[in-house]
Amino acid sequence: MQPNFWDERYQGAAFFYGTDPNDFVAAQAHRLRPGSRVLCLAEGEGRNAVYLAGLGHQVTAVDESSVGLAKATALAAERGVYLETVTADLADFTIEPGSWDAIVSVWCHLPEPLRRQVHAAAVAGLAPGGWFLLEAYHPRQCGRGTGGPATPALMMTLPALRQELAGLQWQFEADTERDIHEGAGHQGPSAVVQVVAQKPEAA
Repeated sequence: MQPNFWDERYQGAAFFYGTDPNDFVAAQAHRLRPGSRVLCLAEGEGRNAVYLAGLGHQVTAVDESSVGLAKATALAAERGVYLETVTADLADFTIEPGSWDAIVSVWCHLPEPLRRQVHAAAVAGLAPGGWFLLEAYHPRQCGRGTGGPATPALMMTLPALRQELAGLQWQFEADTERDIHEGAGHQGPSAVVQVVAQKPEAA
């Protein structure tokens, strides 16, 4: 999708996906060591990044929408935390190898070739012991109207993710149905996949 799609979606005072963190991120955040360097992919209006910054982490939010990230910066200021933002298409954004203690991917739905590229870069980008947290819609979600892309090709399955995240040790996985309530954008029963995986510690 073109950046103007997301700029238009994020226009206005309301936060399209709300200001509370994603449930899965909030439930898994305890795994991160204090003061972690965290990269949030396709972070939009910043709700997860601001939440993690509020826990004391050093957070960078990347998204192609400058409108969304401006709202993320405002939300961070409102809550008294610092957030670094980078406006970039993930096709052009460089994830520096070994530089992140955690990478968060929530509803980051990309065409398969780009998704493989980004996930490989994320694996390389984690420092030893670093965490990768992902929640995404499963192809079963298509047509439900409760959130997510219009095409199943942009959604994810656990078998595909196992291949794309090779090199990480999986600590948790789920292919499940759950009710999601995130602003106006995600409302109702949803088919999702969830992954928590860790970069092996250096020998």
